[in-house]
Amino acid sequence: MKQSFLSVLLLTLLSISSFGQQAALRQKNYNLSKGLALEGYDPVSYFNGKPEKGAANFSLVQDGVTYRFANAADLNKFKQNPTAYEPQYGGWCAFAMGSTGEKVEVDPETYKIIGGKLYLFYNKYFNNTLKTWNKSETTLKPKADANWQKIGKK
Repeated sequence: MKQSFLSVLLLTLLSISSFGQQAALRQKNYNLSKGLALEGYDPVSYFNGKPEKGAANFSLVQDGVTYRFANAADLNKFKQNPTAYEPQYGGWCAFAMGSTGEKVEVDPETYKIIGGKLYLFYNKYFNNTLKTWNKSETTLKPKADANWQKIGKK
């Protein structure tokens, strides 16, 4: 009985430690402006057709990353299936991830939904990388996926 309790305690502690390490890794690798994912935009709103700013009273920390939502309904949708709404490549520019493997800031209103997933793009100083991505998506996306896998393990 005592051995069983100690085994459960050890497994619990290992799980907590693993979760803490995963959260720290996500915080390190994700694009978090002022501690917020998507610069405070509601991740569910992208799938509703128009990005909306989230509100502080509708916030949620998902594996160490803080998201804001425009309303309670979007918050609840996200809670039911976070991976369906989280941005790809930690919210960094998809084009840059595919082109050079670098973490580049984004314009949270420049995005594309591909295969039910959210991709964000840099769009400043007359350089909209979504346009370039669209021309070479079939070659850039696999490269971006591979580059993100490498970053996500560091």
